[in-house]
Amino acid sequence: MDVRLVAIILCHIALLSGQSTGGRKRPPTTTAAAPRQRPTAVEDEEAVDQQESECPEPNGFFADASQCDKYYACSDNKITEKLCPDGMVFNDYSSQQEKCDLPLNIDCSQRPALQTPQPAEKCPRQNGYFAHEDKKICDKFYYCVDGKFNAITCPGGLVYNEKSGICTWPDEAKKKGCSSQDVFNFRCPNVTSDIALQHPRYANPEDCQFFYVCVNGETPRRNGCKMGQVFNEASGKCDWPRNVPECADWYKGILTDEELYNLENPKPKETSKEKEAAAASRRKPSRPSTTKRTFAEDDE
Repeated sequence: MDVRLVAIILCHIALLSGQSTGGRKRPPTTTAAAPRQRPTAVEDEEAVDQQESECPEPNGFFADASQCDKYYACSDNKITEKLCPDGMVFNDYSSQQEKCDLPLNIDCSQRPALQTPQPAEKCPRQNGYFAHEDKKICDKFYYCVDGKFNAITCPGGLVYNEKSGICTWPDEAKKKGCSSQDVFNFRCPNVTSDIALQHPRYANPEDCQFFYVCVNGETPRRNGCKMGQVFNEASGKCDWPRNVPECADWYKGILTDEELYNLENPKPKETSKEKEAAAASRRKPSRPSTTKRTFAEDDE
């Protein structure tokens, strides 16, 4: 066979096999990706069913699994995500009620996440109870509504309890810097165990009307006598100022002698019969009947 003919045949075989004379493969042929098509009606229904399946019940209000102030409203199996006002959390007590509540009333330990705070003056969040910004001030706190604050002062002897949101005894609040000793600047004297069990009382050296009760002989709590009385340390009870020489003039300029006398000698309360008699004396006399007037006119 002719050498040229052999060469032509070999070249033709190489071209058919997709190889060049250098032995390299031909690049693979690429195809354009098919355009993404819109979901069919069946796929749309499946997506809706998947969304509806997120409702635990067809109707109701349900807490989010991780965020305490987020919840979901379900109506005819259609779910809507909702958020409580800043500072409030969802109350999941009843799925039939849509209610946001204060965190003090709800256990958020299992879903502790919260929305980003929206602070305002004196208010770390828009709503809620908050301690005074000065940690040394124990008896004052703020109540915030929609970012507006109201300053509140606890009654004497009590401090703000951040856990309960109310005023309590210092030893119950257990806030650093607000212990009974810190607030009252008073420490219970050391006593025997027998006396400690009696919860001994001690006079307030700065206020005759008040005194301290040392619970179990250790924890002081401030108590007070009613208006007009002072604490008698000798008897351990509230008494009238005339019986406590060092406090005889305690109410001078506050109550008159007559007011003190009336407090010590109150008038006896009226009995039910006395009240009925007094009411009867205040009744209006009955008007004469028309019959009597008619007879008088006939006599004329």
